Amino acid sequence: MVLAAAEYPFLNIFWTMIIFFSWVIWIWIVIGVLADVFARKDISGWAKAGWCVFVIVLPFFGVLTYLIINSNDMADRKAQAYAGMAPAATGGAAAEIEKAKALLDRDAITPAEFDVLKAKALAA
Repeated sequence: MVLAAAEYPFLNIFWTMIIFFSWVIWIWIVIGVLADVFARKDISGWAKAGWCVFVIVLPFFGVLTYLIINSNDMADRKAQAYAGMAPAATGGAAAEIEKAKALLDRDAITPAEFDVLKAKALAA
């Protein structure tokens, strides 16, 4: 009777873990590239289809090419997406108007000040 640990030494386990996590990272990158391709508004549907075919048929070359060509634009699009999420996290214009209305109801501000706050909230 031979122990299973003796048949699969530590370095083999370590190598298997490196390979497994490399594939996980690779899949993450491919999904990120494909998500960026579909999120773009500056290219046509045909260009999106072309990038998808390129990434799927020649995965390493396609992904690396896309990252080299579009890395700065990807970062800009991601930053704009996160910047667009900030007002939603605070409640947006409706929450600001509701706060101003509460202040108006408690006579903490005048109706003119309420109108100014409401205009600011709607402009943002």
